[in-house]
Amino acid sequence: MPPQYAPPGWPPPGYAGPPRPLPPTLSPGGQPLASFSDRLLAWLIDMVLASAVSLVLFMPVFFILCWRMITEMNRTNPDGTLVEPDPGTLFVTFFIPILLLELGLLVLMLGLYWLYHVEYLKRGGQTIGKKVMKLRVVPLDPTRALDRRMAGRRWLVQYLAASLVPGISYLDGFWQLWDKPWQQCLHDKFAGTVVVKVSQ
Repeated sequence: MPPQYAPPGWPPPGYAGPPRPLPPTLSPGGQPLASFSDRLLAWLIDMVLASAVSLVLFMPVFFILCWRMITEMNRTNPDGTLVEPDPGTLFVTFFIPILLLELGLLVLMLGLYWLYHVEYLKRGGQTIGKKVMKLRVVPLDPTRALDRRMAGRRWLVQYLAASLVPGISYLDGFWQLWDKPWQQCLHDKFAGTVVVKVSQ
């Protein structure tokens, strides 16, 4: 093989070669920090699961209420004419049950979210989405263990505050893109946690 040609004076003094990729940023415990894309995919997996559970819980009751409303609106008199629906009856038989159903579903979903994002998370630092993406929530202080208080604080900002304050969910999620040095989202900062990449 012919020798490679290099112009005179090349490489210049002090030249260290082409830039090398930076090593991954490490958490205080020495684990690589999770990337934005991995965290986003884990969150999307968890949201798909939550939406599926909501549909399973809500749709059967919604169909029963719709069926009752259609039946009420299509009642006929003995002569075959439609019975004029009474607005008061319609309000009591359809709209109040729908409102109560939505309120009950909201309370139920908050409870399920608490169980999933707090009680389940504190056991091993992973939800199903995080397990799939090989991520784990760990305390910023490596001498501590993830507990209910930390997981609960994460949940309060990530889900409860995000649902009450418009735009906070976007700010919370994108915060890690410019946060230094631990790439934390706002809910991580509030809870004193970081998300790391793990082997399983």
